[in-house]
Amino acid sequence: MEQIKSWVEQHPLLTSWFVLGAGLMGILAVQARDVGLNGSQWFWLMFITFLVAGLCVWIISWGDDEDEDA
Repeated sequence: MEQIKSWVEQHPLLTSWFVLGAGLMGILAVQARDVGLNGSQWFWLMFITFLVAGLCVWIISWGDDEDEDA
């Protein structure tokens, strides 16, 4: 458990990316379950959703640099 805690403390942006990505993919799976997508469509939809979560975390982290300068 200590190894997980230390990894999370050392990599907060990656942790945020994984948590946000998992949440977004969970919401997507629930909301789109009756749409009738095939396997490859599900894969690419989930993959792009996970990348968008990473992009969101990256953009939000831009504000962190301003706080350190002040």
